[in-house]
Amino acid sequence: MARAPSPPSPDGHPAGRLLSLLELLQSQRQRSGPELAALLGVDARTLRRYIAQLQALGIPIHSQRGCDGGYGLRPGYKLPPLTFSADEALALAIGLRAARELGLQGALPAIASTQAKLDRVMPEAQRQRIQAVNTSVALDLGRGGSKGSAGRELLTLSAAAASGQRVALHYRDRDGRGSERELHPYGIAWRSGTWYLVAWCRLRKDLRSFRLDRIEQVRALPASFARPEGFDVLAYLDKTLASLPRRHAVDVLLGGPGEPPPAIDASLGEPELQAEGWRLRAQVDDLDWMARELARQPCRVRVLAPRALRERLAAQARRLLIDCTEPGP
Repeated sequence: MARAPSPPSPDGHPAGRLLSLLELLQSQRQRSGPELAALLGVDARTLRRYIAQLQALGIPIHSQRGCDGGYGLRPGYKLPPLTFSADEALALAIGLRAARELGLQGALPAIASTQAKLDRVMPEAQRQRIQAVNTSVALDLGRGGSKGSAGRELLTLSAAAASGQRVALHYRDRDGRGSERELHPYGIAWRSGTWYLVAWCRLRKDLRSFRLDRIEQVRALPASFARPEGFDVLAYLDKTLASLPRRHAVDVLLGGPGEPPPAIDASLGEPELQAEGWRLRAQVDDLDWMARELARQPCRVRVLAPRALRERLAAQARRLLIDCTEPGP
């Protein structure tokens, strides 16, 4: 009976899996056989064959039996220069490009030095792949573009959130007023071109969101906290942004009975199902933008308030009608 083929690896080639196995072994002192097999996407017999192939190449891999057993590299052994599969090179290129686009101005020197190190150790073919991504791929990671920077603050606050460590910061609000805060950082999110920290504020005794570009100083404190289990940073942030007071209160009815919920930007709020359709009450600063948002909905749109939005939506419809009826060149 023919033996069933091994499950495919992330890079789809046995040589790539050997390199991935070597990286996994060096990244941790010892890993169990089942853990390594799961990470590589292979069965136990295939893993043992890969271990034997690496040992035949002179890689000092030792094994240990028992409940605490597993595989590991001999202490002090160093891997040869870095090599990456095509998928790994793509992930690195996109990750570095995204870091530049996500307002990490404070980290630009680190991004540049990381790129330089990779260029120095990678083979020419892989280096050319990353350079091609940098010159030909564009990323749009937030409506309105990046506002401010988030470098060292992002590193400090993400580490504090991960370890449950309280922080102190000096914060300046939208009106320029400064305040000293002690916070329990729950997490950080990127929303509509801006980085936000969601944290329990000991001053206000409630959850609050803080723009990272308005944080002037931050330091970790020798005190810990317990983050609520299952807390959803993005869900809280969307709800908070939707409830912020803005220039215009909007009330619209979308679709009709039995129709699916409309695809509305989460920062506007969550439509409520009613007998007549989906009711959306939101706060916006720009009625023209809201008219465009409503015009793209593939369902009936009824503007209940304000009257000015109804007029902007009608003007948008007239412009679209003219564009569709004018003869082409």
